[in-house]
Amino acid sequence: MIVLNEMNLNFKSKSLNESFSRAAVSAFVLSLDPTIAELSDIKTAISEAVTNCIVHAYPDDIGTIYINVKITDTNKIIIKIRDKGVGIDDIKQAMEPLFTTSGEERAGLGFAVMQSFMDKIKVRSKKNSGTTVTMEKTLYRTSYDKK
Repeated sequence: MIVLNEMNLNFKSKSLNESFSRAAVSAFVLSLDPTIAELSDIKTAISEAVTNCIVHAYPDDIGTIYINVKITDTNKIIIKIRDKGVGIDDIKQAMEPLFTTSGEERAGLGFAVMQSFMDKIKVRSKKNSGTTVTMEKTLYRTSYDKK
């Protein structure tokens, strides 16, 4: 697998930046000419991952969210969303549908949504050091222009 293009983005963990992150990643992957459904899937997964950083990684302050996106020669998009927040105590439990640490105002479906819209998701976390969510999706419509 060869990386044909790559972008890095970082921003403050403020709610208003969730839509910015979704738009920025969407604009970057448009070069693959995704279908509306594929683009919608990616945007939804980005929203969930970034919202998790905003709500859970930095519950009492504002931190930085880092996004790295790669486009490969196999039309695969690899998206890493990372924070340096509080971390996740039990990743397996956190990925269970309906599990939340934020009370009744949260549905606990973030990871389940990401898994349903992306081909692959991997979560790494270390207490008080942050969390990295890596998501992959292969687009089948066209080949990336290698220019």
